[in-house]
Amino acid sequence: MSDPIHTERRQVLRFLAATGAAASVATLSRSAHAAQCADDGTPLQFAPKTEPDPNPLENELSKYPQCPYCGMDRRKFHYSRHLVHYQDDRVDPTCSLHCAALSLALNLDRGPKAIYAADYGATVEPKPLVNVDKAIYLVGSKLPGVMTQHSKVAFGSRSAAEAAKTAQGGELGNFDAALRTAYLSMASDTGMIRKKRAERRQHTGQAGPGQ
Repeated sequence: MSDPIHTERRQVLRFLAATGAAASVATLSRSAHAAQCADDGTPLQFAPKTEPDPNPLENELSKYPQCPYCGMDRRKFHYSRHLVHYQDDRVDPTCSLHCAALSLALNLDRGPKAIYAADYGATVEPKPLVNVDKAIYLVGSKLPGVMTQHSKVAFGSRSAAEAAKTAQGGELGNFDAALRTAYLSMASDTGMIRKKRAERRQHTGQAGPGQ
């Protein structure tokens, strides 16, 4: 990644910290996990922990089928999945930008080597991953969001993103703009997710944590 991209991304994460969201996440994670490994940037990361992987895109969905933050099947949500490859070769494979944002907030001391997103405009399945520095995001369109009410979809080509905007509305932007939107909508999105899961537990009769 180039220096300007690193700089802008650090500014986004500083914004998160300034709003107190990062501190809240860190506090929750300390409460949830008292044990902490010596090389952890923060607790609760990589649950379960992965071994360093210098080639995370190789057989990616076979190696990383499940999002460690919400448990969702990344193969089912192949069109919205993200993957964060940190500088120490740790890998955080997520189902969505929402969960990738959680990963980046929990790992403020661990810099990303690369971040990847599914190319929604690709015609093959599963949709291939592209580096977010080369992706165009369509934010706030009618396309369905994953783990969010405010859709944020990545495209590998500008022409595909512009065509989707014409058909579905929304605004085009880069990864950092989409990430900023993800953090700003985190409170409402988390409330929505909790409500849906509580309704699902009530419907199935399954007890949630602490119930």
